[in-house]
Amino acid sequence: MARSTIRFLRRSRVVEVGGFSSRTTLLDWLREQNRSVGTKEGCAEGDCGACTVVLGRVREGRLVYEPVNACILLLGQIDGAELITVEDLAQRGELHPVQASMVAHHGSQCGYCTPGIVMSLFSLYHEGARPVTREGVCDALAGNLCRCTGYRPIIDAALEACGQEADDVFSQRRQATVQALADLASEEDLFVGDDRSFFAAPASEDALASLLSEHPEATLLAGGTDVGLWLTKALAPLRKFIWLGRVRGLDEIHDTPEVLGLGAMVSHARALPSLAAIDPDLGELMRRFGAQQVRASGTVGGNIANGSPIGDLAPALIVMGAILELRQGPNRRTLALENFFVAYRRQDKRHAEYLRSILVPKPGPADHVRIFKVTKRFDEDISAVMMAMRLTIQDGRIVGARIAFGGMAATPKRANAVEHALLDSQIGEGSVWAVAAEALARDFTPVDDHRASAAYRLQVAKNLVVKALAEIAGAPTSATRIIGHRTVPPQETSGPVAQPEFAP
Repeated sequence: MARSTIRFLRRSRVVEVGGFSSRTTLLDWLREQNRSVGTKEGCAEGDCGACTVVLGRVREGRLVYEPVNACILLLGQIDGAELITVEDLAQRGELHPVQASMVAHHGSQCGYCTPGIVMSLFSLYHEGARPVTREGVCDALAGNLCRCTGYRPIIDAALEACGQEADDVFSQRRQATVQALADLASEEDLFVGDDRSFFAAPASEDALASLLSEHPEATLLAGGTDVGLWLTKALAPLRKFIWLGRVRGLDEIHDTPEVLGLGAMVSHARALPSLAAIDPDLGELMRRFGAQQVRASGTVGGNIANGSPIGDLAPALIVMGAILELRQGPNRRTLALENFFVAYRRQDKRHAEYLRSILVPKPGPADHVRIFKVTKRFDEDISAVMMAMRLTIQDGRIVGARIAFGGMAATPKRANAVEHALLDSQIGEGSVWAVAAEALARDFTPVDDHRASAAYRLQVAKNLVVKALAEIAGAPTSATRIIGHRTVPPQETSGPVAQPEFAP
């Protein structure tokens, strides 16, 4: 028998909620039903951070506090977690160290964004990495927009508060919280609602496959960082949701010397260290994937299954030769990621089929990877153009080439003509680089939109091809692949490289 209520911890007590609309967001429940109005609504799309709250979950045996955007998180998604809002921090009339530091450094003016900022810093306070750096603080605050105070006093407050070991009531009762969350864990399926409107969370893959076969029209929900916007912005009339967050095994990471296996429900935050270990460029890409709130909620599988033509992850994993594992009822199949995308927002996904895992082959010693993301902002921005390149080089000759782009077509797509132009050439031949860059016009016909013109996209893509080839050949490189407002001093070059002229 499925459970019909969600259960979570708040203020060390078990809270049980049932009978809610499947469309109810955590923010709506907090403000309208629980009357916890410290959490604000700013953008209703997960960008400004005014709605930030923290969820405590046990990951790999350790209690972690993850910031999330309550405005796009469905209420049912907090099942089994500890919920912490800004109202919960002060104890017995005494401010939390993060709150006290914000007051001391005058880190609040109008105050609308302050609760969300405090909760992001609360998560950083409990992160455990010491010493806390200015860069770490800026990364923690990338998803929090302040329009009037200015960030200097906020950063100063964060450096002071988070520069010390966590010593608050949450750290003092850590073991008790871990035990309480373990007691809360359930093997039961969750089903709130009826056949016309429901929020369901099966606990096993068999239950998921059965429920999806029964309700193939239901919306599969992973992290909800995109689905949430369908509700709050597009006002999509969705009523049936199947959340994958309780399915055993879908959040597992399997790392072998040859392949990294990521369950579909592995969050971007949890995938980051494993992908960074494969290649530094993959790690840098993941660090610029949304902000902390988005990385904590959004999942690798959700990003792939959503099929956005401007998603950053798909091109990078395509060049790595990623393989998808899908399941439909009792049947399973594998599919190369590059063949998954059929047309705009349409994928090779069969009736009542779901994505269960992604297998990422690791590059060999002869492989060279470069990944670039071009945006207007350095943090929390959607790519105008994104390129990933992997070349296999033996004795200076390119014997293998995989190049993929995002933002250049209706789907993430390989640049076959460019790859063909590079094969069997010497990596240091600048004339070949120019030919390869010009071949892009045979691979892509980009469009004009509010992020970039077609001409701009095509020219930038050409530049990125040449830039990547020059770097692989030994030209100076930069510590960041994200082309935004920050600049980083170049590393030392291994020697001179002849480079063709190309547009700035």
